[in-house]
Amino acid sequence: MITVEDIRKNPVVDSFIRMGNQFLGAMGFTDHSYRHVNLVSGIARDILEKLGYSAREAELAAIAGYLHDIGNVVSRNDHGISGAVIVYPIFMEMGMDPDEVAVLLSAIANHEEQYGQPVNAVAAALILADKSDVHRARVRNQDFATFDIHDRVNYAAEKSSIRVDPDSRTITMDLTIDIKICPVMEYFEIFLTRMILCRRAANFLRCNFELIINGSKLL
Repeated sequence: MITVEDIRKNPVVDSFIRMGNQFLGAMGFTDHSYRHVNLVSGIARDILEKLGYSAREAELAAIAGYLHDIGNVVSRNDHGISGAVIVYPIFMEMGMDPDEVAVLLSAIANHEEQYGQPVNAVAAALILADKSDVHRARVRNQDFATFDIHDRVNYAAEKSSIRVDPDSRTITMDLTIDIKICPVMEYFEIFLTRMILCRRAANFLRCNFELIINGSKLL
């Protein structure tokens, strides 16, 4: 069975992730490099493991997490859908089971808040993992005076984590934000739709979703 390590070693995958991040940088977007995809991969796996899903489902979540932004090599617009199209022949060439391919394609295509839906457990875990990566390490712009709202929100985030409590069936996103850089309201201004999608994803996993910012429960 194909593992995330097999995927990491694929030269086409490596090139597309690396070049896609470079293209996003040219457009002024935040970092989508190996740091981001490896972090999302690990968190997605961890979510399903802690909720008692099978080891294989957790591995598929790790694969989806690593590949979810590969479509940026084509365009930022609808990159989830283009990413699914890109990885399909790669999976088939590697000999992956078609049912697993179907799960991965749907997860990658459904991770963005503009049109995404938690259509399976892998997709739900990917959504939660991806949206939890809000951190100043992702900001490429070094000129604070020219920060847009996305730069400010990410730069203000000093800490971000996802906690899974399998007993209470609760998934908690816990953020620490420097409110001198970005008021909490600005976070909601650009991330409210993401949080709604996270709540849907948690509900698909039969969990409640909580958002805590600076120690205060907001959702």
